[in-house]
Amino acid sequence: MNHYVETFQEFTKMFGNLSKILDKFQTYAETKKFEPSQVLTARLAPDQFNLIRQVQIMSDSAKFGLSRLTGKEGPAFEDKEQTIDELRGRISKTIAYLKTATATDFEGSDERKITLPRHDGKFLYGKDYLHEYVIPNVYFHFTTAYAIFRHNGLDIGKKDFLGELAFVKV
Repeated sequence: MNHYVETFQEFTKMFGNLSKILDKFQTYAETKKFEPSQVLTARLAPDQFNLIRQVQIMSDSAKFGLSRLTGKEGPAFEDKEQTIDELRGRISKTIAYLKTATATDFEGSDERKITLPRHDGKFLYGKDYLHEYVIPNVYFHFTTAYAIFRHNGLDIGKKDFLGELAFVKV
């Protein structure tokens, strides 16, 4: 299988894990009787983005990564999510887009020149863009969202982060 396809399949799994964490968070907020926006707008440090923005950037990193590597137009999302359901919707749309990728779409991606906003006059080759920018960004923002949930008392652990593993019976 193509390493690009494998990477974006793993991102799809991680978005699914994030969606399950949101489900746990909704139950937690209902049980503890607090307004979910208190955590959705929480941040780990004053100069860091809040949880909602972490999810939005995770989504953007994955979908822009896919569109730049394949040379195809990706979907544009408005970044106006404010609720758990709206975040779930964004996650679902991101997963749906990621699932459209095929190995053929990535032909020539290793050597494709990728330019980024705020980096005028510079580019990364596709293979470097994937490994130095896209993968770290997706995981950074997922990890930060996870940490915000944990910091605010949600009982989640490594199994929630990793999700189901593809164990084979011996």
